[in-house]
Amino acid sequence: MKANSTRGKLIVVEGIDGSGKSTQIDLLNKWLLSIGKSVYFSEWNSSDLVKSTTRLAKREHMFTPTTFSLLQCTDFTDRWENRIMPMLKAGAIVLADRYAFTAFARDVARGVDPQWVRTLYSFAIQPDLVLYFRVPLDVAVERITSARSKIKFYEAGMDLGLSDNKITSFRLFQQRIVDEYDHMVDEYQFTVIDGTQPVQAQQKTVRAIVKKQLQGWQGLLTPLEAVRRNTRQSKAIATGLPDTIEGEPS
Repeated sequence: MKANSTRGKLIVVEGIDGSGKSTQIDLLNKWLLSIGKSVYFSEWNSSDLVKSTTRLAKREHMFTPTTFSLLQCTDFTDRWENRIMPMLKAGAIVLADRYAFTAFARDVARGVDPQWVRTLYSFAIQPDLVLYFRVPLDVAVERITSARSKIKFYEAGMDLGLSDNKITSFRLFQQRIVDEYDHMVDEYQFTVIDGTQPVQAQQKTVRAIVKKQLQGWQGLLTPLEAVRRNTRQSKAIATGLPDTIEGEPS
């Protein structure tokens, strides 16, 4: 993937179902907003363009591994072109709950060629930071099964014929995904987070890593910060004083 050459910052979380990544990115989002950062949040499989088609295909069990891969890439491409890239160019922080790496893991776990999948997403840039929440498979399965009344057909990998038992199929499918993620740690410079730690301990670690990533970076001003800075500059012009404080970025 090409390096990010935009004004913005792209921060991604990855991990298997039950890894706790969604909780952590939600907390990170709220924290960044609270300290005045301009943030755009993007979620996997959320494009309106293909939502109805995806829903129908899942309900009727119409997907093959290849068609599933292509439709997910269409979803990602729509969000990339119309949401993610414009926000990055504007200088915002884009937080993504899953990125192309989810396709690299899930599609390959379904038997799709790894290089073919990577070529599909070759337009995407390398995130500035990828946080991979790693948990033992048993922990993830316990979290999912205790939190939901049932596991969905494709989520459990039932289309692969791994087992007639949905829980067993889910476990086997998730193990395949874990293996693919672990192969990508060095390939795409993942920062590994211990997903078994308490939520607050994980968030403390995440914030420290993100804070270091954003050190010295300005990005897009929030409306409130823009008003504050314009007011300060106007006062400086009126009084003839410098409009910056020593040590403060302009």
